[in-house]
Amino acid sequence: MLYFTLYVGLFLMGKAKQYRSSLMASIHETAEGLHSAGVMDKRTMREFDELCLTPVQPLAPEEIRALRLREGTSQAVFARYLNVTTGLVSQWERGEKRPQGASLKLLSLVSQKGLATVA
Repeated sequence: MLYFTLYVGLFLMGKAKQYRSSLMASIHETAEGLHSAGVMDKRTMREFDELCLTPVQPLAPEEIRALRLREGTSQAVFARYLNVTTGLVSQWERGEKRPQGASLKLLSLVSQKGLATVA
């Protein structure tokens, strides 16, 4: 089970990265190698992440609602998959709050690959 979890984690990590350009991909992969070898610290690696990786785009309230409806779930079920409260999903859909951090990344994954990817 551990090997399967590691494999899935590595698969998702490799597939989820989107770079600004092929040059940035090469630079980032080199930086990852240096970080793995212990030559580069975490702080510098984070700076390379910000420089090279494509940022997650924010979602409008209408897009979040459309995404949930596309997946055919209620607010409660959608919230459960994202590990947030039903009230928070409701606030996102009304525009009272905006998803950020891990929640925004999960929404982005659901948008691209479907709700099954976070199940």
